[in-house]
Amino acid sequence: MTAKATVVLVEDSPTQARAIAGYLEQFNIEVVVCGDGPPGIAATQALRPAAVILDVNLPTMDGYRTARQIRRNPATQDIPLIMLTVMDGTIDLVKGRNHGADHYIPKGPNAAEDLWRTLCAFGGIDWQP
Repeated sequence: MTAKATVVLVEDSPTQARAIAGYLEQFNIEVVVCGDGPPGIAATQALRPAAVILDVNLPTMDGYRTARQIRRNPATQDIPLIMLTVMDGTIDLVKGRNHGADHYIPKGPNAAEDLWRTLCAFGGIDWQP
């Protein structure tokens, strides 16, 4: 039996968080949901997850600043960061990359599949049916 991979999901919308977590849990991934940047940073430091999934628009610390804080910490700097957000312009993608995101996925009809492929590529998640 393969051990469960853990990801930290930083998403302030409970509806979006449930949908994303539900999708990933079917692949035996444990999803720890945090509703804002500071708890996401704390969970990332405590859990050392396979990856962190960040929304950009968060209540007190946006996803860009959250990513930058995770990257500045030597203990978490190598954890893959994936931005999953409605902010889908080229400037947003560049800003995400400049703040430390490894990948940037616009929310939309193919976002779940794109997220899964990205987690497998960047997060080192090896799912066995």
